[in-house]
Amino acid sequence: MKNLKKCFGVFVAILVISTVGVMAQTSPSSTDKKVVADFEKRAKKYIKLRDKAAHRIPKPSKDATPEQVASYKTSLQKAVEKRRAHAKQGEIFTPAAAEFIRRLIKAGFKGYDRAELRQTVLESETKGIPLKINFEYPDSKELIEMSPTLLLTLPQIPEQMRYRYIGRSLVLLDRDTGLIIDFMTEALP
Repeated sequence: MKNLKKCFGVFVAILVISTVGVMAQTSPSSTDKKVVADFEKRAKKYIKLRDKAAHRIPKPSKDATPEQVASYKTSLQKAVEKRRAHAKQGEIFTPAAAEFIRRLIKAGFKGYDRAELRQTVLESETKGIPLKINFEYPDSKELIEMSPTLLLTLPQIPEQMRYRYIGRSLVLLDRDTGLIIDFMTEALP
């Protein structure tokens, strides 16, 4: 029994040391925290702009027809596009945010996990989708679901937005309009 307690104690000590080591490696620096805060602020700014655009468009009722829902989506897309007519790549994925996210993805996916992520992303049916701000992600193209591990690692975004891959690029999509809000290239390690 004493040996079992001793082994258990050693196991707990190793577990604590390993956890502390991993936490130390993954703890963001103060610069990284500022980059994440700026990224999240920029994402929320987009949502405010989108909400202002949506406020002027009558929402479809709960029993709306598919045509009415599609009409609302189109109207909202046009309103957002108009408000973001001069939007450029990198307004949310700033160079600092893009570099930070690349580091997160590279650190989070190693060996087999990285190979599996690359295979999933590169085999998907996203070829031919232009990386262009305010471009509607085609309904006919596959939407790659992000792994839960990756979503927990990436900076938080409002619920109206989604992270998605198009080829090796990471994009922010508007959940309701399907518009590409911003993108960063070379996101896939």
